[in-house]
Amino acid sequence: MSMYWGPTTWLALSIVFLIVEIVTVGNLISIWFSIGAALAFLVHILGGSFGLQVAVFIIVSVALAVLTRPLSKKLIGKRALKTDVNRIIGSTGVVTKTIDNVHGKGTIVINGMDWSARNVDGDQVILENTEVEVIRLDGVKALVRQK
Repeated sequence: MSMYWGPTTWLALSIVFLIVEIVTVGNLISIWFSIGAALAFLVHILGGSFGLQVAVFIIVSVALAVLTRPLSKKLIGKRALKTDVNRIIGSTGVVTKTIDNVHGKGTIVINGMDWSARNVDGDQVILENTEVEVIRLDGVKALVRQK
């Protein structure tokens, strides 16, 4: 096995893991294997045995993943932004077309955007120009309550 396992194999693995990391932006998973393969490549260049190369690859990759994963998840989580859809929950909107659950009609405007809307409180009609609060979303419909 080690006869066919040369420095180009470790280098290729390092590059493949790096490409996977780039393609899966924000996961910080395969970068550690890329670093492990790069260090195994270095061990091979310095004359280390195949067993040592594999050990360096495994130990470095696992150690980096275990030691840095919690920190990277914490940092990545802080950068996550709410999407526009999630931002409207709790927002105040104005009814532009009367909300009537019985007839499946109703539109509100929030931040200049029109949304189909339904009343979360049942069949009560909410008239035009009434302020409503977005309680939750159901697909592309805002479920609202009169303020």
